[in-house]
Amino acid sequence: MAKNKKRKIHTDHAEHRKPARPPQRKDVAKSKSSAKHQSAKPAKPQQQHQQPTIPFLAEDRILLIGEGDFSFSRSIVAEHGCCDVTATCYDSQEELFEKYKPQAESHVQYLEEEGQKVLYSVDATRSDKHKQLAKTVAEEGKFNVILFNFPHVGGKSTDVNRQVRFNQELLVKFFQTAQGLLVVNGNSDEEKGTIVVTLFEGEPYTLWNVKDLARHAGLEVVRSFKFLAEAYPGYEHVRTLGNLVGGGGWKGEDREARSYVFRMKGGGGNGGGNEKPKTQADMQKEMERQRRERLGAGDKRKRAKDEDSSSDEE
Repeated sequence: MAKNKKRKIHTDHAEHRKPARPPQRKDVAKSKSSAKHQSAKPAKPQQQHQQPTIPFLAEDRILLIGEGDFSFSRSIVAEHGCCDVTATCYDSQEELFEKYKPQAESHVQYLEEEGQKVLYSVDATRSDKHKQLAKTVAEEGKFNVILFNFPHVGGKSTDVNRQVRFNQELLVKFFQTAQGLLVVNGNSDEEKGTIVVTLFEGEPYTLWNVKDLARHAGLEVVRSFKFLAEAYPGYEHVRTLGNLVGGGGWKGEDREARSYVFRMKGGGGNGGGNEKPKTQADMQKEMERQRRERLGAGDKRKRAKDEDSSSDEE
């Protein structure tokens, strides 16, 4: 009897333990589910990989404005097969080789050996007045694509508002002069020449309002896309001041950047269409209006003081 009772007790205990088993199975299911999620994690970066957008074709006639050490020019020739490139910089040859020593001379040598043109002392605001560039256009024709990567006037002022105004003036004059170097006689929009400007994301660059400046200069926005430096092997972002000792504390190619593509409105001819491009005086008024908006509705007395000090410095 005692044995039977003992068995019965064991049986009763076993029956009481059965309901406790499902939570164990849930825990196992959770661990399996988490294991699946963990195993799926390595594949996530591959899904986020973005295909780069290249705003030109290998056969395009390309003009590069404001090159630094010419590493971008070299990359589009060596890696993208571009065969009709005219690369320009603001510096003289002597200044260029000194500022970006030793890589600039090597890049220039490569470009020239590949039959590409390298021009010095080309001002982005007066590119249509450069004698060698004008001769190139007269002999070989205008350009399908004009690229200006990371335009900047340099350290003219530490005041943000003045820096914004200086760089807006640079872009406006660039847009106006570049149109005279651009192919505009295509039968369709796809055949028209394009102007590509690349800027860093975030302030102060977003304050430049590059799309508005282009529209006022007689251009229309085609599209914009994320600029991926890794799409141009060998390219390194350099500063207008030149190489920094030790390489500096940051790399421009690691920063978020965006490219904006523009073309002439309507049938071309410095704007075309029904809307006329703004005059230089109109553009100055527009930039001044934007500057005042940035100042906001703060203390009027402080604003007046800032404007007085700004006029004194000029």
